[in-house]
Amino acid sequence: MKKRDATGVNEVLEEDEVSAVLRDSFYGDNGGKRVRRTKKSAKKKKPDHYDVICISLYKEDLAQLDEMVAKLKKRGHRRISRSALIRFALDQVDIRDLPRAY
Repeated sequence: MKKRDATGVNEVLEEDEVSAVLRDSFYGDNGGKRVRRTKKSAKKKKPDHYDVICISLYKEDLAQLDEMVAKLKKRGHRRISRSALIRFALDQVDIRDLPRAY
């Protein structure tokens, strides 16, 4: 006859059986140590042709940038973005004309 615990629930597995189930199915074949599993997407190779960075801009400058992006989208540049416009500006700038005050 099965024993009842304090909650009145029948014991289904003995303590050794619980340990074996946890070791084999929950912890896997790693000797009882927990292993952090990574998502499958994390295994994909990350692109190396660009970096994600963070820069600071004044709110007025961001508003101007967003306004330019909106105008370009209205003109038919559907895939334009902040970063695309900044990249375009970098290609067009002549640093010889930049004043020293900047």
